[in-house]
Amino acid sequence: MPPDHPTPHLLLDLAVVARRYAELSALFGEVRYAVKACPEPAVLRMLVESGCGFDVASSAEVELCLAVGADPATISHGNPVRGPGEAVWAAERGVRRFVTDSAEDRALLALLPMDVEVLVRVLVADAGSATPFLGKFGAAPAEAARLARGAAGIALHVGSQQVRPEAFAAGVRVALEVAERAGIADPIIDVGGGLPVAYRSPVPSLSEFAEAVHEAAGGARIVVEPGRALVAEAGTLRTRVLRVSRRPGIDHRRWVYLDCGRYQGLAETEGEAIAYPVRVPGRSGPCGPVVLAGPTCDGDDVLYRRTPVVLPLDLVAGDVVDLLHAGAYTASYSSVGFNGFGPLVVHVVE
Repeated sequence: MPPDHPTPHLLLDLAVVARRYAELSALFGEVRYAVKACPEPAVLRMLVESGCGFDVASSAEVELCLAVGADPATISHGNPVRGPGEAVWAAERGVRRFVTDSAEDRALLALLPMDVEVLVRVLVADAGSATPFLGKFGAAPAEAARLARGAAGIALHVGSQQVRPEAFAAGVRVALEVAERAGIADPIIDVGGGLPVAYRSPVPSLSEFAEAVHEAAGGARIVVEPGRALVAEAGTLRTRVLRVSRRPGIDHRRWVYLDCGRYQGLAETEGEAIAYPVRVPGRSGPCGPVVLAGPTCDGDDVLYRRTPVVLPLDLVAGDVVDLLHAGAYTASYSSVGFNGFGPLVVHVVE
């Protein structure tokens, strides 16, 4: 993309997505892409052509998948919190796998006029993840076992950007115990997503996670639902410097304000949970520490205050700044127009 192209924008390389899918499929077997990570139609279409399935969280995501030719039988409705009639709507369009974690929703799924696979989500430990679910989803093991009588399997999630292979193994062991208590002879074990990306620090390889999962599963059928691990490394978020400020008496560091912030696609900088690698094309001189901030009037629109970021000392307004490994949870998280700043634009390299 030319350096003078309007910013901010996200550049997605489909070849990287294809390579990651091939790797994940070879290691885990059944892969269903978490559409929420990056619902770009070109990404979905390429994954359909590659044989990937999909994990969706809403009727709109079902429609996105069907619009690019996905077989509805490869779509899992993984959000256990559904609106009235949403499961019926999806099932009428061919979706046949649903995740649940409550007696109320389990009863509604039992009323569907067509045969469906029900997976019961069990709450498992998520220590070691950058963005844990904090107990929002999943039933306690005893309740999950009760709900899972007659179900097809057990689902779990060990938190997003989970860096511990043992967390996945422990979750699988809990799921198998629940399945046994529920009397499921040959359960599907859906380990969800959460596989990590090496942003600034190394993480265990995908093969290490796969080995931990398969060893714990003992031959049980495994499904994985990666989002971040599939598309993050395919994306570069290009932004531009609006201002470089020195703030004597306030901060010894320069403050660098970008034209992309938390509300234009960098929501995962909240709490500085995800630290994207930062690059300044065309400048290679001495560097110094900075605080990175977005363009809006919101005081929370500061990207990295604690996370160390060093940028060239000769950085000036108008310079391009790239955030790497930004393909996941950026464009799909951007606001529709806070402060008049529009959603993050996406460009795809076929």
